[in-house]
Amino acid sequence: MDGYTRAFYREFGCRPGEYLKDPVPIALFIPYGVKFRELREDVLDMEMKNLQSVFVQVIRKPERKVIIKRGIKAEDYFAYCEEVSCEVWGILKSMDSLCGEPVCLWLPDAYKKPGTSTYVQGVEAEADYEGEIPEGFDVISLPAAEYLAVQGEPFREEDYSQAILAVQYAIDHYDPTVIGYEWDEDNPRIQLEPRGERGYIELRAIRKQQV
Repeated sequence: MDGYTRAFYREFGCRPGEYLKDPVPIALFIPYGVKFRELREDVLDMEMKNLQSVFVQVIRKPERKVIIKRGIKAEDYFAYCEEVSCEVWGILKSMDSLCGEPVCLWLPDAYKKPGTSTYVQGVEAEADYEGEIPEGFDVISLPAAEYLAVQGEPFREEDYSQAILAVQYAIDHYDPTVIGYEWDEDNPRIQLEPRGERGYIELRAIRKQQV
């Protein structure tokens, strides 16, 4: 009996030729250390430091008006502050808001005016709101719509950038069809103030999946 046959017999209790003629269940070798190397503790320790949980829920916003301050070309918060100044937020905080706080919006083209920004800040008001509009502000009307609200973990203020990116990454890689929806690009994407004690929150519009 050669070395291979002896080793096979010692491991499985039968000779290779016998196994070929009458295969029986045997414990095959699976190289888990290679196939699943990302699950090893040394890798897990490194990767787990960068993982964040997110809480996802579907909410419905009613028909409403939004009192907004438009920028010029801004696509995000920092460019907006350079164009408009960060003092706008203080004005918005002093106003009553339907959702209890100011909002930041990325406007679809249908709600933009020529030469104005995609990113704006504002407050939501009742659909029949007829109150005072601050000088330099504008008003848009939004229909009732469903949103996917995604909330990240609480974060330290100095880690706000990672907190925002983690939630946006989760949204970008989420497939709403698993819950019977699709993304609704006709309604604005909404950002709430990044506050460390509650985590970053972003809302993206969804609608029932078209069959």
